[in-house]
Amino acid sequence: MQFIKGVTFAAFPHKGSFETKEARESLCRLKENTGADFITLVPNGLQKTPQSQEISYTSEATVSDEELISMIHFAHDLELRVALKPTVNCKNGTWRAHINFFDKDVPCEPKWSNWFAAYTDFQLHYAAIAEKTDCEMFLAGCEMVMSERREAEWRKLISDIKSVYSGPVSYNTDKYQEDNITWWDCVDIISSSGYYPLNNWEQQLDRIEAVVKKYNKPFFFAECGCMSTEGSSLEPNNWSLRGNINLKEQADWYTAMFEACKKRPWVEGFCLWDWAWKQYPACKAATHGGYDIFEKPAQAVVKKYYDMF
Repeated sequence: MQFIKGVTFAAFPHKGSFETKEARESLCRLKENTGADFITLVPNGLQKTPQSQEISYTSEATVSDEELISMIHFAHDLELRVALKPTVNCKNGTWRAHINFFDKDVPCEPKWSNWFAAYTDFQLHYAAIAEKTDCEMFLAGCEMVMSERREAEWRKLISDIKSVYSGPVSYNTDKYQEDNITWWDCVDIISSSGYYPLNNWEQQLDRIEAVVKKYNKPFFFAECGCMSTEGSSLEPNNWSLRGNINLKEQADWYTAMFEACKKRPWVEGFCLWDWAWKQYPACKAATHGGYDIFEKPAQAVVKKYYDMF
């Protein structure tokens, strides 16, 4: 696998966002400022609650197919490789990892079978777009922790995706879950979310390495990042963290991650979280506490290591 120097671009874009001049300018800045050669686009699927059995991907909350296809072509024109990662979220704000149903069907209760039928429809819709637009990778979702024990359904889903999309297929499991999945053999690439504490990278990489060796598959971090908020380097997965702005802490976290990973040749890339389609003004970077790295010290760290890899 070619090394991935990636960034997630415009996660969960709403309808109309990719039609803007700002979105294309932002993507150009992403490439120039970070040295990235790869982006992940994340079309949004929505279900009402973790126990809903219907997934919508045609509302105003989701970028249109036409916009998505146009943005993929624009990224390719910029010589960026593109991955599609259609991802489902819950309208009530519950994290998607908690989507869950009874393991045994119960009359009048929501069922895994109905949910997986809706999820398969959602995934195959975008797998067809990935095939049509020659996307370089397809990821069959992100951080669906409670569903991952449903091995048979996931194997069937990956097989169905491969009947539509001819490129490499991955799945983005959550942090700490890499060694819980039993069906890595059916994907082409193992990937996970690398939101690990600054002082814990070596331990986690040791654990993940055993998984990579067991399945003998390429591996990359399909997500990784840290907010520029004080305390985030020790709890980088906590997007609800609030506190003082600390740009240095974010930059230090990225340095620690890259330094730890560059010693592990089996780590074949990163896709950082994330880069907005409409950026805050550069003069506001010092007051921005989110995951964005635009015009923060972490941006220079990313550029340094992406130029190095």
